[in-house]
Amino acid sequence: MAIFARLADLLKANINDLIDRAEDPEKMVKQIIIDMEEQLQGAVQGLGSVMASQRQIAKHLEGSKAQSKLWEDRAKAALKDGNEELAKQAVESKLKADVSVATYEKMNTELSAQVDTIRQQVDLLKQKLNEARTRQSLLVARDKVADARKEVSKAVGDLDSSGAFAKMDKMERKIAEKEAQADAAFEISGIDAEQKDPFVEIENQKAADEELARLKEELGKE
Repeated sequence: MAIFARLADLLKANINDLIDRAEDPEKMVKQIIIDMEEQLQGAVQGLGSVMASQRQIAKHLEGSKAQSKLWEDRAKAALKDGNEELAKQAVESKLKADVSVATYEKMNTELSAQVDTIRQQVDLLKQKLNEARTRQSLLVARDKVADARKEVSKAVGDLDSSGAFAKMDKMERKIAEKEAQADAAFEISGIDAEQKDPFVEIENQKAADEELARLKEELGKE
């Protein structure tokens, strides 16, 4: 059946390989889940169909067995009555019923094996589907993290390629150069900021007077 061939492909599929080939891994994962759900639904329907056929065959088998038993009982009854011809006819009908019994038994055995095989496939698909659902959130999260890392790497690369830090370094050198020029100009002008400040001059004079008074006091003691 085509559905079980497709089921086998899904069970053998390497989800990671499929995601690697996908342009949108998140959509791919969701589609894988959808495909597996559809296959599971089809497989369950197929299993139900085979089981229904088996039940029908089982009914025919039981009916044929009942017919065989019925004609056997009639043959015995005819022999008891001494009617061998009628018993022979009953035996012939029994043999026909026995052929049907053998046929239905064979069909029932084959269908039973198919039911077991399909049920195992359905159970396996359910297991794989549960695993896929469990992995879905993790795979989607990993995909988002990968996208975020890619964007950050791109931003860093763009920043480096644009020379933003190089421009800032150049600007800093220019500012430092201006500061050095200003310091040099101030030094060349011979202007002493402290000397121009009258309050600083008063403080300096006061300190000198105090120091002079201290020295005089020491000399007087000697």
